[in-house]
Amino acid sequence: EEANDDGFARSLATLAECYVNDAFAAAHRAHASIAAITRHLQPAAAGLLMQQELAALGRILESPDKPLVAILGGAKVSDKLTLVEHLLDRVDALLIGGGMAFTFLASLGHAVGRSLVEPDHLDTARRTLDAARRRGVALVLPIDAVVADGLDSAQGRAVGIREIPAGQMGLDIGPRTVERFTKALTGARTIVWNGPMGVFERTPFAAGTLALARAVAGSPAFTVIGGGDTVAAVTQAGVAEQIGYISTAGGAFLEFLEGRTLPGVEALTDAA
Repeated sequence: EEANDDGFARSLATLAECYVNDAFAAAHRAHASIAAITRHLQPAAAGLLMQQELAALGRILESPDKPLVAILGGAKVSDKLTLVEHLLDRVDALLIGGGMAFTFLASLGHAVGRSLVEPDHLDTARRTLDAARRRGVALVLPIDAVVADGLDSAQGRAVGIREIPAGQMGLDIGPRTVERFTKALTGARTIVWNGPMGVFERTPFAAGTLALARAVAGSPAFTVIGGGDTVAAVTQAGVAEQIGYISTAGGAFLEFLEGRTLPGVEALTDAA
């Protein structure tokens, strides 16, 4: 299956008369039941959910209502470098929070204590900031953070980015950053969000992510979110029903926004 074996796909094809792929969340996997099978089982078509996903995400990449604002969070900048580079050619503003923000802040010379920083990507972060300036994209970083000794701390405190103690780490965006990000959403006509602003699974570090979820939900823009943590965050904030489109995908969501060809989608296109 995972080797996308043609013989196995041929065997699967004998079990049915037509093929419908409604699993966009698995469309980034070149597996036999997703890709190779369409060479042996036709007609092959996209299901209704697959069509909805492609329409919503395609709208962001191909014909978004402007201004388009992207929000990225999560732990590691290395996981989203390709996405950042691809988005810079399309967005009007890019808001970066979560653990990944500290690599960008460190690249600007900020001392960020024990916050998560990827030293191998400091140069890339600097180049990304330069690229955003050249393209006229507002790349917005946190100006304060909720810090604590560690993930198990019972409480945190908000400090300015320049005031993070050497022995502590940033685990959420602070209230001034929430205001800054919310202001950056004003006037947006399309918003896409992937990745939490902090360790929102822990109550002391959830406020920033939940506040941003409410800000996104309250925007009149067409809003799209994807990724399990982001979906969990808007659900926890009680605003999931106010989001324009919630993708069922994680990896496929990111790869599609990175501009990659998804094997599952390509297979359906080739079989059409």
